[in-house]
Amino acid sequence: MKLHITARHFKATDDIKAYSETEVARLKKYYDGIIEGEIILSWEKQTRVAEINLKVYGQRLTAKEKSETMQKSITLAVDKLERQLMKYKEKRHKKGNVKAGLAFAEEGQLAQAM
Repeated sequence: MKLHITARHFKATDDIKAYSETEVARLKKYYDGIIEGEIILSWEKQTRVAEINLKVYGQRLTAKEKSETMQKSITLAVDKLERQLMKYKEKRHKKGNVKAGLAFAEEGQLAQAM
C-alpha cells in the first residue's frame, strides 16, 4: 500500500509520521485490498485534525477526526476507518456470494433439465 503524509500549517515530526504509518498499517488486517492511503494532518486553533483517505477497489473511504492531540485524532480516524472497511468487505463478500450462488443454481437447473 502506498502511503502519503501531508502536514498543513505545521511541520510533522518523525514521531507523528511513524505513529500514523503504524496506525494505518493496522487496517491491513481487516482488508488487504487497500491500494493507496493519504494522511492529511492539520492544525486549527486549539484542535488537531487528522483526515485519512483510503483508496480501495472501486471506492474511496474517508475519515476525519478532531481532538486535543494529534495521536488521539489519528487513532480515532483509524478506528472509524476500521468500521468502514469491515462494512465494505461484508458488502463485497455478500455480493460475490450471491452471484456465485445464482450461477451454481443455474448450472444445477441445466443439469436437471438434461
